[in-house]
Amino acid sequence: MYESYKKILSELKENALHRNINPVKKHGKYIDIDNKTYLNLSSNDYLGLAENREVIGSFLKSCNFSLGSASSRLLTGNSSIYHELESLLSCLYKKEKALLFNSGYHANVGIMSSLLDKKDVVFSDKLNHASILDGIKLSEAKMFRYKHLDYNQLEILLQKHRSEYRNAIIVSESLFSMDGDFCDFKKLIYLKKKYNAILVIDEAHAFGVYGKNALGAAENACAIADIDLIIGTFGKSIASMGAFCTGDGVLIDYLINKARSLIFSTALPEINIAFTYYVITEILPNLTQARENLFKTAEMFRNLLSEYELPFAGDSHIVPVILGSNENSVNCANKLIDNGYYLLPIRHPTVALNSSRIRISLRADINYEEIKNIPKLIKEYVEISKNDIKLAM
Repeated sequence: MYESYKKILSELKENALHRNINPVKKHGKYIDIDNKTYLNLSSNDYLGLAENREVIGSFLKSCNFSLGSASSRLLTGNSSIYHELESLLSCLYKKEKALLFNSGYHANVGIMSSLLDKKDVVFSDKLNHASILDGIKLSEAKMFRYKHLDYNQLEILLQKHRSEYRNAIIVSESLFSMDGDFCDFKKLIYLKKKYNAILVIDEAHAFGVYGKNALGAAENACAIADIDLIIGTFGKSIASMGAFCTGDGVLIDYLINKARSLIFSTALPEINIAFTYYVITEILPNLTQARENLFKTAEMFRNLLSEYELPFAGDSHIVPVILGSNENSVNCANKLIDNGYYLLPIRHPTVALNSSRIRISLRADINYEEIKNIPKLIKEYVEISKNDIKLAM
């Protein structure tokens, strides 16, 4: 009865693409698997708050929020704390309104699938997250994918196709999670204005880390005012759960009425919303130095990779080392794990064929001394796998 599924699973194993979900125990920057402890470099907990018992404990002392919502927000799952967080976010970004979603995936799928339809067109960076692509597919809008960060190609596509459609959206991540590089806000804003398009930016991996007020890469670029919709998540730097978008009131009201991932989902528990509010207002403003330390550690680490002549990408706290084949990334990851570093392989289809990699996800509570041996270990592996790795360069 399940032969076709068994065959596919077998093929995945043969191509080093099979995945498992393993039980883990996390404590701070460390992770325990099978009674062994590793430095956790595969997390999105960029500020080290998710396992911070002091932060959690101080929040819980005054906590009187429910642990469930039992309904969609459009029914009885709503409460004042949701509106307080939305008001806070719209105020921070100086936007008219904000709207909460259950996750970044819910946000991107809901936004793309509701703002677009068959009469519309969307221009998407080729390396945008799967949630963005899934939302576009559900919308049935015409999609053009431009080469990663290739804004010349984007303009060629806009010149050729924008006039054929009613509404147009340009969508990009601000910080690309698998490459560790940033979009060019100035070019995106220029093209959005020139071709009368809506600009949507996903700040999932930058919110909480970049910008004077930790609002994301757009804040660093002084670009917030010119972006129509900004999306951010709470499950990474904020160490909570959920996501938001903020922008013009018309767009937010439209999403409330049309975004199926919002309308047909049970709302997040009040306690998650309250914890997010607490971290943003009480904890994040005190982490300026921690964020600076993260940037410094990342820069030193990238410099060390350069000294070892290793092929890495990006200029952020997310540092992918490109290893080529699936087998290379799996085998190199195993070597690093054997040496106490929990670093998982990133393989196709998450990244392009022959560009599998080790993604080093740095966090504020990990210092340079703890990671400086990683390039040496990767280099040792690279020396015996040069032919495959050349494919990725």
